[in-house]
Amino acid sequence: MSTQNPKVWLVTGCSTGFGRYIAEHLLEVGEQVVVTARETDKIADLEQKGDALILPLDVIDRDQCQKVVDAAEAHFGRIDVLINNAGIGFFGAIEETDEQNARRVFDVNFFGTANTIHAVLPHMRARRSGMIVNLTSIGGLVGYTGVGYYCATKFAVEGLSDTLRKEVAPLGIDVMTVKPSAFRTEWAGSSNEVSASIDDYDGTAGEARRAYHASVGKQAGDPARAAKAIREAVLAEQPPYHLPLGNDAVDAALKKAEDLKANVLAWEALSRSADFPAT
Repeated sequence: MSTQNPKVWLVTGCSTGFGRYIAEHLLEVGEQVVVTARETDKIADLEQKGDALILPLDVIDRDQCQKVVDAAEAHFGRIDVLINNAGIGFFGAIEETDEQNARRVFDVNFFGTANTIHAVLPHMRARRSGMIVNLTSIGGLVGYTGVGYYCATKFAVEGLSDTLRKEVAPLGIDVMTVKPSAFRTEWAGSSNEVSASIDDYDGTAGEARRAYHASVGKQAGDPARAAKAIREAVLAEQPPYHLPLGNDAVDAALKKAEDLKANVLAWEALSRSADFPAT
């Protein structure tokens, strides 16, 4: 299959998981893809699958992000779509998580995403076109026990994306967040976790951690179908701002919206009483 008018896509974190599936799908349908990962030997085979530019990228290195964007612009002439997929997980209750691990998750998931955005925006602004797709998680809308700091990074990317969308929309640039639920990727099996747990959290964070590990290979989400859905959403005439992926993600997003509305309405009078009286 080939695409008549291929777009140029820059995808981060392509060695495994969603990034790998997304890059493979895009190449299969004839898109032009800048395929990146920290270790290029893990993605070198993708060069044979289509019009791919293979580049090393550690998203926490802002200078390297700029070099990748510059190389992509020089090779393909533009970047139409940035897909921020690179990310890591961490299992542990909030109190169990030490500062070093917490900062590491933020460095990759939040600041890494910001680094690539900063690198591509000048080019997209100059062309008055482009799309930024940030893979967050349903955990960026709903907090889940055992992955609190991970969820915090995804909430942060959601907030960044909502603001960025308003800032760049007048410049012809779109921003979309993708919120997957549990998919059959390596995430749950490869994420780091606390080395010393606290007994009081065994029934919450501990139970959740064991459930995550037990679910590996059994998750409902199909990453190949997800990759196709992401491309379809990007190419839509009016792309969504928010794209939950998977039944669990849709159900959780709808419940969060209902719960938030009910909570605000229940306390509306008290909330409104905090302003100065109208004159």
